[in-house]
Amino acid sequence: MSILRIIRGEVPSKKVYEDEHIFAFEDLNPQGPTHVLVIPKKHISGLKEAVAEDAELVGRCHLAAAQIARERSIEDGYRTVLNVGPRAGQSVFSSACALDRRAPA
Repeated sequence: MSILRIIRGEVPSKKVYEDEHIFAFEDLNPQGPTHVLVIPKKHISGLKEAVAEDAELVGRCHLAAAQIARERSIEDGYRTVLNVGPRAGQSVFSSACALDRRAPA
């Protein structure tokens, strides 16, 4: 599935945040009660393909994740994750920052 198709609205998604640089939506296969993918609208295949000019955009993804966490009142514990490559679990080949809050153990 193409992330660009999700951003353009060609593939259904549950959008939770959007601005001129970032698009965030509920993960289609959530691993916990909160699992949101935060992606830059500029396509970057992954963190290892990012260049210095992408630094602000990568930072914006994390700031958007923090804003979503505040809106969901989960500031007491969440994580942002960038999986890099298939061996790390990257299944979406776009630089996606995952906002994740696991269910309590």
